Amino acid sequence: MTSVGLRWFTGPRRLIGLICKGLMTGLIAATAMAILAGHRATGEVDSPPPKQGRSQPALIRLDETLTAPDSGRLAATLAPLLANPELGTLTGQVADAMTGQLLWTQGERVPMQPASTTKVLTAAAALLTLDRDARLTTRVVTPARSGKPGQIVLVGGGDPALSAAPSDQDSWIRDAARIGDLAEQVRRSGFTPTSIQVDTSQFSGAEMAPGWDPADIDGGDIAPIESVMLDGGRTQPATADSPRSHTPALDAGRALADALGLDPADVVLTATPTVGRDIASVQSPPLMERLRTMMNTSDDVLAEAIGREVAAATHHPQSFAGTVQAVLDTVLNFGIDLNDASLHDASGLSTEDRLTADTLDQVLNTAASSKHQQLRPLLDLLPVAGRSGTLAHRFLDHDTQAAAGWLRAKTGTLTGTNALAGIVTNVDGRVLTFALIANGAGPHGRAALDTVAAALRSYDCETPTSADGLPVGEPPP
Repeated sequence: MTSVGLRWFTGPRRLIGLICKGLMTGLIAATAMAILAGHRATGEVDSPPPKQGRSQPALIRLDETLTAPDSGRLAATLAPLLANPELGTLTGQVADAMTGQLLWTQGERVPMQPASTTKVLTAAAALLTLDRDARLTTRVVTPARSGKPGQIVLVGGGDPALSAAPSDQDSWIRDAARIGDLAEQVRRSGFTPTSIQVDTSQFSGAEMAPGWDPADIDGGDIAPIESVMLDGGRTQPATADSPRSHTPALDAGRALADALGLDPADVVLTATPTVGRDIASVQSPPLMERLRTMMNTSDDVLAEAIGREVAAATHHPQSFAGTVQAVLDTVLNFGIDLNDASLHDASGLSTEDRLTADTLDQVLNTAASSKHQQLRPLLDLLPVAGRSGTLAHRFLDHDTQAAAGWLRAKTGTLTGTNALAGIVTNVDGRVLTFALIANGAGPHGRAALDTVAAALRSYDCETPTSADGLPVGEPPP
C-alpha cells in the first residue's frame, strides 16, 4: 500500500508538512488563506491570520517500512495531559490512517455537544451528493400573474453569498455574485420595474434552529436562514466578523430596489413560488469554494445553506429537519456509524446537537483511505494549525508549536465546549486521524485541548511499550 506526503513551503519559513494516505496530486491544491469569520458565541478566531508566503505543495513518497503505532505508548503519552481539569469531560478517538487501527479511545461512543465539528459531517455529505462545481442561481423574474403592474420578483436560489459589495470591491467570500449585477441586467432587459417582491419559497420551516440563541445574530455568528440573503446576512459586506441581520431576505430586496432607484420601503416578501420570465440572474461561487470558506472560517450560515443543497439533492425538505435527515442519511449510507447522533442543524451552533468522537473520526479516517476518493478533498478543506482559518492563531505557543503545519483540524467551540477533529503526522511520519470533544471545560479548556492534540504530533511510535504503558526494558518508577 502506497502513502504519499504533502510538503508545504511558505516563502522563507521553515518546512511544514502534512501527510495523508493515498492523496493524489490532482486532488490537492495549495491552501488558500481564508477570511476569518467572527465566531463570538462559538469562540472561533475573529482576527486576521499572519501573512504567509506563496504555498508550493509537493507530494513525496513515504517509507513503506514506517513503524506501526504503539497504542500503549500513546496512552502513556496522553495520560498526564488528560488529567488537566480544564478539559472538563473529554471523549476522544485516535486511529492509524493507513490501517484504520484504533490507537486510543476514551468514551468514544458517548454522544457529546460537538459544536462546529458538526461541519465535518455536513462537508462529507456535500462531497458525497453534490457536484463540486455546482453553483446556485439567484433570479429576477417578471411574474406571469401579478396584482401590481411593473412588479419584479427577486427569487432566492439558496445562495447566502450574494453580495451588496460593488463589483470592484472584495466580498467576504471569493467569486461572490453581486446584487449590482442583477440591477444592471434588469436595466438592460428593457423592463421598467415599479416595485419588488422577494420570493423565499425555496426554504421551508423555521428560520432559526432549536438551540440557537437570537443574541448570536447581533454577535455575528448567525442570521435567520432564508433562501436569499446578502453576504451571509452580514450588515457589512466585506467584514467577516460583521453583525448579522434579523431580516436578510428583506435586506436583499431592499438593496436591489435601491440599486434600481425604487423605494426600499415598498419591498415585500412572499412564500409562494413565482412563475414568470427571467430577466436577470447571477450565480454563487462553486461548491468547493463555499465548502472551503465554510470549513476554514467556520461560517454557520454557509453550513446551513450547503446542508439545504444536500437536502434538495436527496429529495428532503429544505428545512432544518430535512437538512439534518439528509446529512445523517448520506453519512450513514456511506457506512459511518452514527452512534445515536442527534442533530438540529448543519452547523453545530445548536446547544442541543450531539455527536460522538467515534463518528467524527470514522469520517476522517475514511477520507484518508485510498478506497474512498469521494471524501479525500475533505482533508484539504481543514484549517492548518498555526497557518490558516480558525487555527491560524493556535498551536503557536511553547507547548503546542511542534504541531504547527503538521496538524489539520475542524474546530468547535461553544460555552464550555471545545472540540477538534482532524489529521496529523507524528514525528515518525505516521499519519493519525483523531476526534477530541470536551464538554464542561474550564476557561483554559481550549488551550488544554490543543496540548492534547499537539501530543499526537510529538508521539513517538518507535519505542514499543508493555501492557502497563511503560517502554519495554525500562523498570517501573
